[in-house]
Amino acid sequence: MRGDGGRLVSWAGSALLIAAAFSAQGAEPVSSRTVVIVPYATTDLAREEQWLGEGVAQILALALTQHPAFIQVDRARLARLGEPHLWGEPAVLAAARTVKADLALYGQIQRVSGDLVFAPRYLEVRSGAGEWRTLEAVTVPEDKLLEQIPSVPLAYFRALRVSLSDAETARIEKASRPTSVPRAFEAFVRGRGAALRGNQQGYEAAADLLARAVELDPSFVVAQYSLGVVHQALGNRWKAAAQFRASTQLDPSYPEPFKALGDLFLSAPRRLYDQAVEAYQKALELRPFYAEAHVGLGDARAAKGDADGAVAAYQRALSHNPTNPKVHLSLGRIYYSEKGLYYEAVEAYKKAIDLDPQFLEARMALGEVYEDKGLYRDAIGQYRTVVDLDPKHTGALYNLALVHEKVDPREAIAHWERYIAVASQLPAEKDWVDVARQHLKKLKSQVNKP
Repeated sequence: MRGDGGRLVSWAGSALLIAAAFSAQGAEPVSSRTVVIVPYATTDLAREEQWLGEGVAQILALALTQHPAFIQVDRARLARLGEPHLWGEPAVLAAARTVKADLALYGQIQRVSGDLVFAPRYLEVRSGAGEWRTLEAVTVPEDKLLEQIPSVPLAYFRALRVSLSDAETARIEKASRPTSVPRAFEAFVRGRGAALRGNQQGYEAAADLLARAVELDPSFVVAQYSLGVVHQALGNRWKAAAQFRASTQLDPSYPEPFKALGDLFLSAPRRLYDQAVEAYQKALELRPFYAEAHVGLGDARAAKGDADGAVAAYQRALSHNPTNPKVHLSLGRIYYSEKGLYYEAVEAYKKAIDLDPQFLEARMALGEVYEDKGLYRDAIGQYRTVVDLDPKHTGALYNLALVHEKVDPREAIAHWERYIAVASQLPAEKDWVDVARQHLKKLKSQVNKP
């Protein structure tokens, strides 16, 4: 069995310690709502301007990240649902319900007498058709777009009755003006949109576009960071680290690249766990409600053998984002790999999958637990679902072949052949492919015996 679903690390601690950490009282979190951000409709705009719909979505995402009142649904999940080319009310409501959001932010952009007119709307997801609300339109002269675009996210904060301090307002306005160069902003928006495809072609296109944005505006911090994310997705760790470090130097108050550096340190072959902890802590100093950074900190502390610190970090993550599936995945790992708590681990993995049915890492982890316990049919079901969602997921293909050896050797042969056909094209899979060929040879000799 391959552990592609996650690192099965041994950590010190006890079940009582875990329970105690979860019952500990912490600071009262801000009341928050889960929100999905949808690109604005641009059907009335010329074709070359329609990227502005995604542009507003990107600005809203940058702005709402600055306040704990909103828990954003990852846009990649929206893309995996089969994002409609043209959004409308039924599609927005269906998407919001699927990702279990409380709110959906949506709207329309039109041109009136040469100016851009933004018509912000939002959907409160309730029973029936939900409840749509329309905000006052925001008119922006074309040459003032980047200067006045913060009016749109601030309108949502007011409409949703989120009180803001002067410092919070300033932070939101700064995030909503990521660059002053229009062409750099367009390249950035197109690049982020390409990255949402989640495939090699999309990432390569995103890398070119984001590099163009950085070239046009070298001080464009979010573009620098986003380029690092794309390099990381393409497997270029050194280029990713360089972009993240450039981002921290341009704006030491921007937490995302510190968290990204933590992820790189945590996955480094040289076990840079102390550096990872330091990077996550820096991100949390800058944004204490950064749930993903709490998750990373928990994973880093767990890797160091600090179960108490890990669970405390996961608890903090849940206090800021109770619908974060990554926290439940991490808890499942700690329950099973350290304490052997089978039922608790299964429930944690199932909770992660319930929150995000396309969370492949959680499905892999659940399949591995089932396989370890001899529940081969249940394991096959999880691995098969992963392959259905991602036909080139080599970890699931490998595990699917391996577990079939226990129940149906002839079926295992077909799965080994499928794995080898996919994985033999990938240099990183070479050692696994060699093992797979040995399994295949052995099975064929056994099946063909008279």
